[in-house]
Amino acid sequence: MCGIVGYIGSRPVQELLLCGLEKLEYRGYDSAGISMVNQGEVDSVRAVGNLSALRAAIDARSQGDGEQSFATTPEAATIGIGHTRWATHGRVNEENAHPHYDNADRVHIVLNGIVENYVSLRDRLRDEGSVFTSETDAEVVAHLVSAHNKGDLREAVRAAYSELKGHYAFVAISADQPDVMVGARKECPLIVGRGDGEQFLASAIPAFLNETRKVQFIENGEIVILTRDGVEFMDGDGVAIEREIVEIDWDEETAEKGGYETFMLKEINEQADALADTVADRTARGDGVDLGDLGAIDDEVLRTAKRVIIVACGTSHHAGLVGRYAIEEWARVPVEIDHASEYRYRNPVVGPGDLVVGITQSGETADTLAAMRLARDRGATVLAVTNMMGSQATRDADGTLFTRAGLEIGVAATKTFVCQVAVMYLLGLRMAELRGTLTPERLAELVTGIKHFPHLVDELLQSAEADSLVVAEEFWEENFFLYLGRHVGMPVALEGALKLKEISYIATDAYAAGEMKHGPIALLDERTPVVVICTESPVLDKVISNVQEVRARGAHVIAVATVGNTEIGEHADVVLWVPATDWMLQPLLAVIPLQLLAYHIAVKRGLNVDQPRNLAKTVTVE
Repeated sequence: MCGIVGYIGSRPVQELLLCGLEKLEYRGYDSAGISMVNQGEVDSVRAVGNLSALRAAIDARSQGDGEQSFATTPEAATIGIGHTRWATHGRVNEENAHPHYDNADRVHIVLNGIVENYVSLRDRLRDEGSVFTSETDAEVVAHLVSAHNKGDLREAVRAAYSELKGHYAFVAISADQPDVMVGARKECPLIVGRGDGEQFLASAIPAFLNETRKVQFIENGEIVILTRDGVEFMDGDGVAIEREIVEIDWDEETAEKGGYETFMLKEINEQADALADTVADRTARGDGVDLGDLGAIDDEVLRTAKRVIIVACGTSHHAGLVGRYAIEEWARVPVEIDHASEYRYRNPVVGPGDLVVGITQSGETADTLAAMRLARDRGATVLAVTNMMGSQATRDADGTLFTRAGLEIGVAATKTFVCQVAVMYLLGLRMAELRGTLTPERLAELVTGIKHFPHLVDELLQSAEADSLVVAEEFWEENFFLYLGRHVGMPVALEGALKLKEISYIATDAYAAGEMKHGPIALLDERTPVVVICTESPVLDKVISNVQEVRARGAHVIAVATVGNTEIGEHADVVLWVPATDWMLQPLLAVIPLQLLAYHIAVKRGLNVDQPRNLAKTVTVE
């Protein structure tokens, strides 16, 4: 989710980089930095915090304050790269800020994404003499490009690219080749901006929109070489590729939304990228899960915890419900879950031996923080699952597991929810691995399923958009929806119903499907849309029985089902299909058509989906 900007031309580069980063600051504000080439040297400035901290550091360097000053005249540099960081690997400090560079300080890079095989590459490069100064996976790329650099930066990048595994985009410059900049893209965004005698490279168009509206889109698996006079594209094998120049007519707001109509739709479509950042390195070895540094929570805590208690609010509570099923199914540990707003007031029985997991996207949710503090005061070990480094939750907990979803501007949670679910799956599998409650074959099968999430979500988004729009056009004027699900399908029903009521203001109810006969069935008539989670599971036959009960009352059934199911079409009015995966992993996919359904219904009703009435992104009060 980090922001990248690069420039090569004839104008002073420093201010162009800073202005570009300001347009990308929403992509990360943990730290920032720039590198500029001039007269055979590279000057680099990095700072912790937002862009104002970087500007202050640059001003200090320009005035010769502190230990360092610029080796060159910054105003004379006309090629450079910049980065604003959303931390994934390593703490938030200056050493982990980008740009990163090799030991000779000749090759500098900026990177967005995750390098899955950075550990093995780092070990090899250390054996070859590289000295690493950060905790990040990105620094590996600088040393790797340098190791391959024999005077041709493009070939060095291509050789390095062939060795990298993961989900990333990076840009490299070299003090020894001040007339070229090289970028590479593997699934993370990277876009060229074309000017007259100057070129731009960025992770998003807003970075250079004020300078040019002529763009070239870099496709997955491509490498791009920028000079002042032009741009060349090639694939990983070095074969030249032609790319047309497109002139866009976006305004600044449209550009910030990546061309989407709303931030919510943009964020729904960012879910594959967000999941890749969340799971890639943690599932890299394939036969298990590595959660990284969890602070004071070590493997022994996960191995010996007598009970897991999950506290959360709203969407985070629904992610926790999925986590409850996963942890109990895989790790065979008893799990309780409660609304944090209730837990903090009910004098709970909690203490040593309990692992309390507080899930909060912002890390600042008042009720969740209070519940976590209560549990910790009584001797429990507390794990925070959050999206925000440095948030209060990270300071109140014994350990933290970050979701890495990137900044979410839309009030209704989408990508942050699927990343929370993914993290709960990872926690469940790590606990199962440590406790030996899954066979190695089953563990590897589930890890493989999680590794495939980004690709499955990308595939799903291509089909679900049109399918959900068709359903929305049929039912957008209805004033009540019922959502039903069983087992892991029940949290999906709850989250789908919440999305609809949040942004469309339609009254919804969500129930465990087996509870329908205990009251909710009285609400059904021939106009009622009933959304039922019918993905593959051991209880699917029970769900189909509930569907038949709904149809018998004349209601309309909208089923979310797994591709390949030949039976569900006989019982539902319409089916929203999701790709096949392990049945325990289906909730992460099943929620996406429901996000899109809620979105299109709200849009049809003429509502502001990014800022629904009465709601705030972060609830910091009771």
